[in-house]
Amino acid sequence: MDDLIPMLLSTLLGIMVGWERQMGRKPAGLRTHTLVCIGSTLFVLLGRHAAQLSPSMNFDPTRIIHGVITGVGFLGAGAIIRRDGMTHGLTTAASIWMSSAIGVAVAVKAYPLAVIGTILALIILEVFRWVEKWMAPEGNARDEEF
Repeated sequence: MDDLIPMLLSTLLGIMVGWERQMGRKPAGLRTHTLVCIGSTLFVLLGRHAAQLSPSMNFDPTRIIHGVITGVGFLGAGAIIRRDGMTHGLTTAASIWMSSAIGVAVAVKAYPLAVIGTILALIILEVFRWVEKWMAPEGNARDEEF
């Protein structure tokens, strides 16, 4: 039962970031971001459970967090495409990585940090989109990346 709140909060925060990406018709949207967020939370919570099973073992839970960061980084790298001298998908990769960080924050019960991270991610993803359009020269507006 102690894990229910982190898993539900992780789901909610992952949905919030994923929803923004889904509305922008990005390749990694609602399901991807939500699953990455929940999965990151689950891995870190599993580390705590594993440590409780083997209290005599020297267990470092930060190794699981390191593994999550690295693994999700590779997942995000798969979203990056280089085509015709242009790179696409960097924001998608970064938002996937951010969803993972939010999930890890929830798992270690840093709830305010997870909520602040979610709000900042949404501001950056949504508000900065308008700022970029406003800053682009009139005839030279770039297509938004994946």
